[in-house]
Amino acid sequence: MNKQGIKVLITGDFCPVNRVEDLITEGDYRLIFNDLLPLIKESDIAITNLECPLTRAKVKTKKTGPNLKATVKTTEALIFAGFNLVSLANNHIMDYGELGLYSTIEACAESGIDYVGVGANLHEARKPYYKEINGIRLAIINFCENEWSTTFGVTPGANPINPVVNYYDIKEAKANADHVIVIVHGGHEHYSLPSPRMQETYRFFVDAGASAVVGHHSHCYSGYEIYHDSPIFYSLGNFVFDWNKKRNSPWNTGYALQLEVNLSTINFSLHPYKQGDIQPGVMLLNKNEKEEFGNEISRLNNLIGNKILLQQQFDGLAVRLKSSYNSYLEPFNNWLFGVLRARNLLPSFLTHKKRNVLLNLTRCEAHRDLLIKILNE
Repeated sequence: MNKQGIKVLITGDFCPVNRVEDLITEGDYRLIFNDLLPLIKESDIAITNLECPLTRAKVKTKKTGPNLKATVKTTEALIFAGFNLVSLANNHIMDYGELGLYSTIEACAESGIDYVGVGANLHEARKPYYKEINGIRLAIINFCENEWSTTFGVTPGANPINPVVNYYDIKEAKANADHVIVIVHGGHEHYSLPSPRMQETYRFFVDAGASAVVGHHSHCYSGYEIYHDSPIFYSLGNFVFDWNKKRNSPWNTGYALQLEVNLSTINFSLHPYKQGDIQPGVMLLNKNEKEEFGNEISRLNNLIGNKILLQQQFDGLAVRLKSSYNSYLEPFNNWLFGVLRARNLLPSFLTHKKRNVLLNLTRCEAHRDLLIKILNE
């Protein structure tokens, strides 16, 4: 790497729960990061996605899905490893409300860790993180899909995906920096490819001025592509996320991304690892595992590079999830009704006419604007 460049390390979801939280409580930080430590420490900027608030708050946000949180001592482990920036725009950062968010910000500030992607309001959450090293000025922008954490005005929260607004933010950052790196939290959980919409959107971010786009959220790693000389990584997978029901599965493999940023170019390397498996921490893959990983990345990249095949894969995902999404739309949704419907013992309450109404409400932009507003209130 050119001596005048910047080494940037980016990792996926860091959620220090279960066995990892025990290691943090006991101060056994080395057992969390293991042989990734040299890679993290040699970076000028080391970033991880802090997937949950660091708080003692007990009041959970009312939402779908689990409410996650971790000990405020987590920042000690991050500092030990060498992380100096956390991306906070994700779907769990508001799991314990404003108190959880502000507790996280305070814990990071006290430890000297910078953050990006959240704020006391939308204006604050949209602010890029700027850093100049070796005469190169870098801007990092972070936003996430709109689940339960994003802010749209004066309330605290995460920076939302809104391609129009994101476009202007990237353009402005590009005018004030040599390179803009966009970090996005979004995608389909447990699906190792981007949807066609995601690919179109992430490419749009490059058209707006991003030198690289990096994604996570899907809890499994995805491939990448080079678009207009800029790399787009669709998912890094989990970084450190110990879950007792996930062993020897896609959940347990990911990769750290190292960017070598020079004035005119960005080069990259992937560093695959296992995490949260037999051992709770993260460890680099061995030679045979790396070969398997490389083969899978090549397969994913080939699909990403072919729009027809990518659409076919997404169509297959829709078929697999059809019954689940149909159950969300039914007026009664519990295990008993699910079993009866699966055995064709209960008719669907969604008539063809009702489905058309729902389709129009969600597909038509004008109707969707009102629908979201009314449901929020």
